[in-house]
Amino acid sequence: MRAIRIERFGGPEALRLVQDLPVPEPGPGEVRVRMAYAGVNYTDIYRRQGDYAASATYVSRLPLTLGIEGAGCVDVLGPGVAGIEPGARVAFTRTLGAWADHAIVPAHRLARVPGGVSLARAAAGMTNAMTAHYLTTEFGLRADDWCLVHAGAGGVGQWLIRRARALGVNVIATAGNEAKARIARDLGAREVILYREADFAAEVRRMTEGRGVDVVFDSVGRDTLARSLRSLRRRGTCVLYGHASGRVDALDPMELAEAGSVFLTRPHMADYIATAQEYARRAGDVMGWLASGADAGSAPHVWPLEQARLAQTALASRATTGKAILAIAPHLDELAPVAVS
Repeated sequence: MRAIRIERFGGPEALRLVQDLPVPEPGPGEVRVRMAYAGVNYTDIYRRQGDYAASATYVSRLPLTLGIEGAGCVDVLGPGVAGIEPGARVAFTRTLGAWADHAIVPAHRLARVPGGVSLARAAAGMTNAMTAHYLTTEFGLRADDWCLVHAGAGGVGQWLIRRARALGVNVIATAGNEAKARIARDLGAREVILYREADFAAEVRRMTEGRGVDVVFDSVGRDTLARSLRSLRRRGTCVLYGHASGRVDALDPMELAEAGSVFLTRPHMADYIATAQEYARRAGDVMGWLASGADAGSAPHVWPLEQARLAQTALASRATTGKAILAIAPHLDELAPVAVS
């Protein structure tokens, strides 16, 4: 089978298409999935760069097949698997090896894709919507609160705006240009700040009449964290869930005190889907959102598997809006095969 692998950590050039790998066999409690589409996420970039190489949570053993989410059809059941049948349309996240013709997935990580939802939409929504699910439910957001969403036109940003608005939260988003700002506004952002033209922390203070927001969702990291903290109300919470601009290497705890006794957390989604029950609950909600038509605002950007380097480069340069996905076997998606770049 084909797969996109890395044999060393590095830049996009470290991605290698291997075409002669043996098709894997599922073990007990596992399922082999014939992949139609796979998502492209910042975590794939972090893994390629070696950011998780020493992490106890994300152990990267080389050579490594990248990709942690996707959608396709059940191919083969491993021993002891029940409740799912070959041919079933499924999606998953947080399981390595999705950038390949076949992926081995623990059975409890599979979510059935509802009728009427294409495999492309499921692959594009799984990780981003699951991320927005835990971010908007676990950090104290309530109706009439204010939140700041960085990269509001990005894959997770769009879902965050939509889910925060569903809770009755007032959303301020940042965007890099007016086209991206329009996407955020169309999804329900009350205010949008063009961060290249204005100091977003000062603008947040102005928009909230000096109070600041209750929660900041920061996926950017090094370039934004200090000002994100200064955008919070007294005792507000900054949720740093990514580092697109680079990792934050150091922080003086007194900065939290001086920003108003604020809180800072750096979550991993793995800790919010740690049990099969919690995973099933969040995945079930996400599939329900997709079935009801509650999608992200932008259609996914699609590259063939062979162009994974281009997809990662576009994502890292913030050239995309919405989700980037790889087409592996789009003919499996009988509902809505998407155009490939």
